[in-house]
Amino acid sequence: MTTAREIMTGGAECIGAEETVLEAAHKMKQLGVGALPICGTDNKLKGMLTDRDITVKVLGNDRDPAQVKAGELAQGEAVTIGADDDAEEILRTMTQHKVRRLPVIDGHDLVGVVSQADVARALPNPEVGDLVEALSSD
Repeated sequence: MTTAREIMTGGAECIGAEETVLEAAHKMKQLGVGALPICGTDNKLKGMLTDRDITVKVLGNDRDPAQVKAGELAQGEAVTIGADDDAEEILRTMTQHKVRRLPVIDGHDLVGVVSQADVARALPNPEVGDLVEALSSD
């Protein structure tokens, strides 16, 4: 049984909910990633911020990324996966919520992120194909 812990990218760094989207973009560039978990001042996960969110929701609406807080772009409760949840649960959660990245939680701690690419590298082709199809359809 393959678990989230086995296929995740560990060491996920958060962007603070009170930090600006511009700071998030700089952090994404520095880390070479396209998404960051958003963490509140209470150190709880608030959501995920993607490079697409910055482009569409901030720049596409003529908003100033130096003024918009990362937390403003968090949408509802964050969709997560437990570190010991199996591959079937990862696929089910990604498909149900149509997300390409899942923060991985161990207890209350963020321990990593499972991305669509992580799944593609770790699971057999038919399962990956089903996931890609589900995430690519409207």
